[in-house]
Amino acid sequence: MTAKGGFVYIISNKSRSVLYIGVTANLVARMYDHKNMEGSAFARRYSCTDLIYYEFHETIEGAIEREKQLKKWKRAWKDELISRFNPELLDLSDRVEDFS
Repeated sequence: MTAKGGFVYIISNKSRSVLYIGVTANLVARMYDHKNMEGSAFARRYSCTDLIYYEFHETIEGAIEREKQLKKWKRAWKDELISRFNPELLDLSDRVEDFS
């Protein structure tokens, strides 16, 4: 879904010990980048390649605001948000195709 809106997403490493929060207008392309270690330097450094949470916003500005909000949250709050959305902490990357 490459409309005018945007996605806030959270990726993690295999052990789920590190979280990276990002924003993008094209989640499919962004996840391709992360899977191929072409994403952010932080995500590459900590091997964050698994999509464990995402949400769509009608505007990219709304997505950016939400990203800023989530980055200020305590880790426990982020873990709760992720667990409600993705209880098994699965890599949801293959489900992103539904939006393209």
